[in-house]
Amino acid sequence: MKIKKWLAVGAACFALTTGAALAQETREFSVSTVLSEAFPWGQAAEKWAELVKERSDGRITLKIYPNSQLVSGDQTREFSAMRSGLIDMAVGSTINWSPQVPEVNLFSLPFLMPDNAAVDAITQGEAGKMVFDAIEKRGVIPLAWGENGFREISNSHKALSKPEDLKGLKIRVVGSPLFLDTFNALGANPTQMSWTDALPALTTGAVDGQENPLAVYDVARADRANQKYLTLWHYMNDPLIFGVSQRVWSTLSPEDQQLLKEAAVDAGKWEIEKSRADLNDTLARIRERGVEITELTPEQHQAFVEATQSVYEKWTPRIGQDLVDAAQKAIANR
Repeated sequence: MKIKKWLAVGAACFALTTGAALAQETREFSVSTVLSEAFPWGQAAEKWAELVKERSDGRITLKIYPNSQLVSGDQTREFSAMRSGLIDMAVGSTINWSPQVPEVNLFSLPFLMPDNAAVDAITQGEAGKMVFDAIEKRGVIPLAWGENGFREISNSHKALSKPEDLKGLKIRVVGSPLFLDTFNALGANPTQMSWTDALPALTTGAVDGQENPLAVYDVARADRANQKYLTLWHYMNDPLIFGVSQRVWSTLSPEDQQLLKEAAVDAGKWEIEKSRADLNDTLARIRERGVEITELTPEQHQAFVEATQSVYEKWTPRIGQDLVDAAQKAIANR
C-alpha cells in the first residue's frame, strides 16, 4: 500500500511539475495572414501578437507572416497547412477557408447580410457557433471573429446600378466556385486570379473590374488600375477568423490556451470597431481621387437579390440547410 501511495504522490507531483513547465515555456508561433499591416486584416494579426506578448510577459511570441508567405502565395492552402501543422496559427478569411470547410460559404451567399447588424447577429449567435464547430471538426481551433468587411464592386467602364449592367464584364474574383456562380448569375464573365495578378490585369484592361472591401480598394489604389466606377452594393461580407492548429493547441497549457483566446477576442473586437469607424474616411479619400461612387436604392438592391436566387438553391444544401436557416433567423431577429 505504501508503494502505491508513493507512486500516486509521485505521479501527481510529476503532473504538477509538467503543467508548470508548460505554463512557463518560452515559445514562438507562426501566424499567417493574406494582407500586411497596411490593411485592417494585417492590423488584426499584429494586435493579437501585441496582446499575447504583453499578457505573457514576453514568454509567447506570435511572428506574423503576411502576404500568404507560408503557402507560397496560394491563400486557399492556408487552412490545410494549418491543419497539418505547417502553420501554427492564422487570421484567415472565410472565403479562403471555404474549400476545406463548406459551412463557411455561408458568408459568401450573395446579399445575405444587408448591414453590420446582420453580420454580428450571425457571428455572435447560434449560426456563428455552428460555423466554429465545423471548423474545429476539421482540425483547426477557432478563437474569435475579425472583419474584412463588405465587398463592393468596381470597374473601368460605367456605373453599375442594376444586374444588366454587369452583362459581359470580365470581373476578377477570388478562387471560390460560389463566386463564379454568383457572377455568372448576374451575366458577368468572372475570372479567378490572385490579387497580385489582378492589379496589372486591371491596369492593362485585360480585366474590367473587381470586387473587394473598401480598405483593399483604397490601400491598393485600385483607382490607378482604371477602377473609376465603384458601386456600394454590400453583396457579401467576409469575416476573419483567428485560428490555431489543433496540433499546436494540444501542446499548450490550459492557461496559455485561455490567454491566446482572450487576446484573440480582444484583438478581433478592436479591429472590427476600427474598421467600421474608418469607413467614412476611406470613402472620402476614394471620392477625392475622382472615383464615381454609386449607392444603390432599396429597389435597385432588391433587383440584385432576385437575380442571384439560383445561387441559394444550389449552395444551401452544400452549406447546410440548418445553418442557412439559423443565419436567416438571426438576421430577421436582429
